[in-house]
Amino acid sequence: MENMNNNKLARAKKRVDEIKGFYIHAIVYVLVNAFILVNIYLNSNDFWQWSHFITLFGWGIGLAFHAGKAFRFNPFFGKSWEERQIQKYIDEDKKQMDKFL
Repeated sequence: MENMNNNKLARAKKRVDEIKGFYIHAIVYVLVNAFILVNIYLNSNDFWQWSHFITLFGWGIGLAFHAGKAFRFNPFFGKSWEERQIQKYIDEDKKQMDKFL
């Protein structure tokens, strides 16, 4: 019983660390990109150029994937997808067994 409680505690701690890591990543993202954009705004005559926002968008995509992992959001391979795949393979195995018998 104690081992099960320790296991639950370890899983909960790991989950909290994942979420904490995401929040740290998000704070660093905001601070660094704010510094970069303010610096470009103050030192450039033409602020609205695509090249000024590449870091913002590229890193933002990475941050979105980090959020998906931290909060366990996966629209492509969710529970319903897993269930469909399992049922598909069960049906295929059943067809193979029916052919064999």
